[in-house]
Amino acid sequence: MYLSSSRSGDVTTGVRPARDGRVPQAATPPARASRVARVVAPNVIALGLVSLVTDISSEMVTAILPVYLVLGLGLSPLAFGMLDGLYNGATAFLRVAGGHIADRTRRHKPVAGLGYGLSAACKLALPAVSSVPGIGAVITADRMGKGIRTAPRDALISLSSPADQQGRAFGVHRAFDTTGALLGPFAAMAVLWFTAQAYDAVFVVSFCFAAFAVLLLVLYVREAPAAPEAKAATGRPRLREAVAVLRVPGFARVCAYALVLGAATIGDGMVYLLLQRRVDLRPHLFPLLPFGTALGFLLLAVPVGLLADRVGRLRVFLLGHGVLLACYLTLLTPLPRAAAVALPLLLLGVFYAATDGVLMAVAAPLAPARLRGGSLALVQTGQAAGRALGAVAFGAAWTAWGPHQALVAAAVTLAAAGAAAALTAHRYDTSPREPAR
Repeated sequence: MYLSSSRSGDVTTGVRPARDGRVPQAATPPARASRVARVVAPNVIALGLVSLVTDISSEMVTAILPVYLVLGLGLSPLAFGMLDGLYNGATAFLRVAGGHIADRTRRHKPVAGLGYGLSAACKLALPAVSSVPGIGAVITADRMGKGIRTAPRDALISLSSPADQQGRAFGVHRAFDTTGALLGPFAAMAVLWFTAQAYDAVFVVSFCFAAFAVLLLVLYVREAPAAPEAKAATGRPRLREAVAVLRVPGFARVCAYALVLGAATIGDGMVYLLLQRRVDLRPHLFPLLPFGTALGFLLLAVPVGLLADRVGRLRVFLLGHGVLLACYLTLLTPLPRAAAVALPLLLLGVFYAATDGVLMAVAAPLAPARLRGGSLALVQTGQAAGRALGAVAFGAAWTAWGPHQALVAAAVTLAAAGAAAALTAHRYDTSPREPAR
């Protein structure tokens, strides 16, 4: 029953998507298309506001965490690489559990709320620990919350939006999300300035924002209506059904690209530390580095999402990793001080605009609606596991060879992985005018 549904196309429209995840415009009735062309679903806006406030909270911590750990607590690059890998990949497989539970109960909102609440509680625990094991335990718990909430949240976005507007919906949501990422570093700087570099105060204020986000979720986010396929199903989705989506060739390829390309990245924290060392940036200015990344992401999230709907989401996703390679190369190139700081951060923002929401827009139409949460969780788990591996490997390479040689190795690895993905994806990505078969 499940495999035949995935082959016949997206269950909410009855039209089979193209192999890169695009659905032809005819999939949406003309009257409805004219309405959704102007706006996105209210649920997408509500979830965007929740993510905006949550990201203010998260980025307050993320903005100071590298300098707090390396300069404040004296961690080595290897130790930081291990924690950065833990931050990106810890409990990544909980994403599968969170997505599957949401699908099985058909209640995505409560599962997402549990994840948001757990992450909020962890913000108060960070000031109480100073050892690597203690910090690792708190980070693990925080990532448990993110792992639980991410797939149900993205499933709500996908199920609340027409199949041919997935790129737009995820782009709008990521724009809200990135606005929070843009404001978070400034909030952290303001707290540090008013409290004379008191890192504990940053963590407490971060908790207040996270708690407010949970309140917004409870009050304004609505459960997505069940798809016709889900209503007609006689039983609850089983875990083996969610995993069986990997038997669909298009979906399996998306998971493979997410895993391999994720492993070829080095993590934002490492990029910021490389920049800090290169230009000798003062520690109290370190929270400004994520600002450039968030600004590029914010400005381009919606336009790139619209572009992906038109020219092919998989193509845009792969091109985004080419932009990331350019970011690494600028870190290796002698440039004037201003350009040496601004250009890598802007390119990193473009990379996220072309990959973060776009990856979900690629994968979502390939999976049945009744398994949407668990299916997206598989993609996210592969990407998170890959990025965790990449962060640890780069930290080890930095410790063994030094930052310059480690970055050269990372650039070569990303170039090879991107070329391999582009060569294999070329057979499956189609022209935007070619009808889905």
